[in-house]
Amino acid sequence: MKVFAISDLHLSISADKPMDIFGEKWEGYLDKIKNDWQEKVTDDDVVLICGDISWAMKLEDGLSDLNFLSDFKGKKILIRGNHDYWWQGITRIRENLPTGFYALQNDAVKIGNVVFCGSRGWAVEGSPDFDEHDRHIYEREAERFKLALNSAKKLLDDGDKLVCLIHYPPFNVRKETSLFTELFENNNVDKVVYGHLHGKGVVPYYRININGVEYILSSCDMVDNKLVEVL
Repeated sequence: MKVFAISDLHLSISADKPMDIFGEKWEGYLDKIKNDWQEKVTDDDVVLICGDISWAMKLEDGLSDLNFLSDFKGKKILIRGNHDYWWQGITRIRENLPTGFYALQNDAVKIGNVVFCGSRGWAVEGSPDFDEHDRHIYEREAERFKLALNSAKKLLDDGDKLVCLIHYPPFNVRKETSLFTELFENNNVDKVVYGHLHGKGVVPYYRININGVEYILSSCDMVDNKLVEVL
């Protein structure tokens, strides 16, 4: 079993919201992702989709966008991004997901010898324009990640790998410690996959190791619209 990742697909199959207005990297990007996916992934593999999945506002439209991915091989594990407004009520989402999809929200799932846990996250201290409103959400999201990691611990057996999904980068541009990175280090997380970053003005750390944890960027436009191999 291999594990791949991609994020920030911003699907708009159910609405007319083309992404190519944001630059040439977005021209035909879904075809590029699809072709790469078909080349790499088998039915035994797992693909992590780390948020900003769909532009949809309603659950039924978000599910229509997910159906675009339902014929792609592999099991798909999803977390919510900041633009996933259709993601309202985890119970309803799980009841309606296509076969082979798993939605994480402050909890965990085990596939093979890998335990996956995740939550959305938020901007961290030292991020641009970080204010007291952000601090409140940041601290709340850290508490939610505690729940996710506690759920993961119950599933872990000796020799298993622990992989975390988070939408926002868990550190600032200076790679400083955050509540999230402390949690990952203290809970012996092996890999952390994140997205959210786009454009020329960002500082992309594609794969970096901080205190024994590997952090992997998966924003599709930042990784040439190709799946990133995680494990």
